[in-house]
Amino acid sequence: MIGIQTGFKIFLCTQPADMRRSFDGLSGMVTTIIEQDPLSGQLFVFRNRNRDRLKILYWDRDGLAIWYKRLEKGTFQFPTDLVGKDTRPEKAEITAQQLSLLLGGIDLRSIEHRKRYRPKKTR
Repeated sequence: MIGIQTGFKIFLCTQPADMRRSFDGLSGMVTTIIEQDPLSGQLFVFRNRNRDRLKILYWDRDGLAIWYKRLEKGTFQFPTDLVGKDTRPEKAEITAQQLSLLLGGIDLRSIEHRKRYRPKKTR
């Protein structure tokens, strides 16, 4: 398991990715689908169509790095998986805690979040 620090933005690409893609292919998906800069230091999470493989692309001080996981049984459940294809966003943002739960096999839709204070976003 990789150590995930809080403070990073973590973006999910809800469109299935070909797991043969490497640095350049995934960077292209970050730019075109997620609409972010792959060199920004954020984490970008991709899964395959069968939902049993997951890659995380991130900038590691002096170059891009990929973390890759293949499940022997079961699937990864993105929180947007059951939304209709026409209404499903192509990207989603999650927290470090949510990524840890997702990697641990927890369905994020089944979690009930308790009310917390959040400052209003300023533009």
